[in-house]
Amino acid sequence: MNTATRVLPGFKITLGYTLLYLSLLVLIPLSALVLKTLSLSWPQFWDAVTAPRVLAAYRLTFGASLIAATVNAVMGLLLAWVLVRYDFPGKRIIDAMVDLPFALPTAVAGIALTALLAGNGWIGQYLEPMGVQLAFNPNGVVIALIFIGLPFVVRTVQPVLADLEKELEEAATCLGATRWQTFSRVILPTLTPALLTGFALALARAIGEYGSVIFIAGNMPMVSEITPLIIVGKLEQYDYAGATAVATVMLLISFVLLLLINALQAWQRRRS
Repeated sequence: MNTATRVLPGFKITLGYTLLYLSLLVLIPLSALVLKTLSLSWPQFWDAVTAPRVLAAYRLTFGASLIAATVNAVMGLLLAWVLVRYDFPGKRIIDAMVDLPFALPTAVAGIALTALLAGNGWIGQYLEPMGVQLAFNPNGVVIALIFIGLPFVVRTVQPVLADLEKELEEAATCLGATRWQTFSRVILPTLTPALLTGFALALARAIGEYGSVIFIAGNMPMVSEITPLIIVGKLEQYDYAGATAVATVMLLISFVLLLLINALQAWQRRRS
């Protein structure tokens, strides 16, 4: 496009502002994190990030986040489908409730879930006598991460599903496709990039979540202690280098996971 016909400001100016803004918000803080970690020697760094308590926190944080994001991908798709394809009483209320985890302070969410699921809670008091304990253990962590991650999947899939051409479904039906074949071969391939985006957003949010988890997790070392709590504990002990070392490992693992998801999205787009 000729520069004389551009509607937006010049490319160089906008690129400069973009890089400056990105540097102030992302690159400089992350660089400071890495530089602080480099103040440790390799043995000190290795000891900080491979301590048994830290490794247990890694397993819980990333494992629970993957489980929660997977559950949200399935249930978020189902909820988006219902909201887009059906009309029923109270639809607008349910649609507004989807955004509640966005607006609700995470600490309030954690307290509310604990009040429901603890042994003396509204729901937990009936489940605990049956041997089902949902609070103060890893189950509580997963439930909290599902709660805060659901809107990312719903709001990512919902507009794509709403714009999906129904003529394609009608054509598939006319050609003899069953409902499952229509969904799996016509609808799902179109929704997959948006579904993967929602999954990635829910995963990223879950990995760094703190406020809603600490109230319901129990925070028992080696059992229900998440990695962000390890980092906060090190900061309270003025072990800033150790905290940044653990945070750097989390950053690297999160980056690799998001890179794999983006590569999967790109592969899916090329297939479609």
